[in-house]
Amino acid sequence: MTDPLAPLHALAGTGRAHVLAADIGGSFVKLAGAGADALPLARASLPNPAQSWPDFVETLRALADAADPERRLPLALSVAGTIDPDTGASLAANISCITGRSLKRELTVALGRRVDAANDADCFALAEALRGAGQGHRTVFGVILGTGVGGGLIWNGRILEGAGGVSGEWGHGPVLTDLVVAGRTVPAFACGCGQVGCVDASGSARGMERIDAALHPERPARDSRAIVEAWRLSEADAQSTVETWLGRLAGPLALVLNATGASVVPVGGGLSNAPDLLTALDARLRASILRRSDAPIVRPAELGPEAGLVGAALLGLGAGQD
Repeated sequence: MTDPLAPLHALAGTGRAHVLAADIGGSFVKLAGAGADALPLARASLPNPAQSWPDFVETLRALADAADPERRLPLALSVAGTIDPDTGASLAANISCITGRSLKRELTVALGRRVDAANDADCFALAEALRGAGQGHRTVFGVILGTGVGGGLIWNGRILEGAGGVSGEWGHGPVLTDLVVAGRTVPAFACGCGQVGCVDASGSARGMERIDAALHPERPARDSRAIVEAWRLSEADAQSTVETWLGRLAGPLALVLNATGASVVPVGGGLSNAPDLLTALDARLRASILRRSDAPIVRPAELGPEAGLVGAALLGLGAGQD
């Protein structure tokens, strides 16, 4: 039987790793040993026992000790949830066992090594700001466009932490209203956060699908990938869907850039795999902001699925926070 921790065992004792980084998702815990440049050297993953704190701790212990049995290296976490910078308390909808707990304090004691933690969108933004598409920019707004809409704000290489651990969350807030397109109403959809009119409910992949269903109720439902492919082929229905989707995103994103002064927007998540879609969003955005720019602002993220690990590694190496 193959040992899932074998890559980490092979890294242990080589002296190549300077930090351990973990990407904590609702289903899996992925951990890597990273070098001084924060880039992963070896990685492994285990299922996340998200409902049990003792099992969660043991999963992290198994992964971390496989890479660093002497417990000399710090461990930094990229977490799918918020972390209050004042209290340290975590809140994660899909990882119930960490909600209300101070990951830094409790895991430092439980694992016998220094632990740090930050929101996954913040880690993504930090990684792209320092190692990806945002390099060379003072203010970077990293955006996630996938099953949801999220973001993180980086200023001078530091994560901008908000009250209660909330910052960069441009996906939530009742900013959109009902819209009539060619006689059809695209409503301000209800959001999972409990509000109506959030960008998350309209600008995500699921939001694109809701817009398509509202504009073209006579046709069978289709997923966002099919809509984007039809848009590329100039299908009229898909054209109206994507144009509406772009409008639902570009206005709120322009407001974020005008308010923060961000000069680049690296985009991750499933929809970032359609670079032509991001080019269209960039054109809409640059026509809507106060600052004029001939250079693209919305750019595909460069680090792909490694961004969470790279961002966490940077955090563990001392970047990203004061």
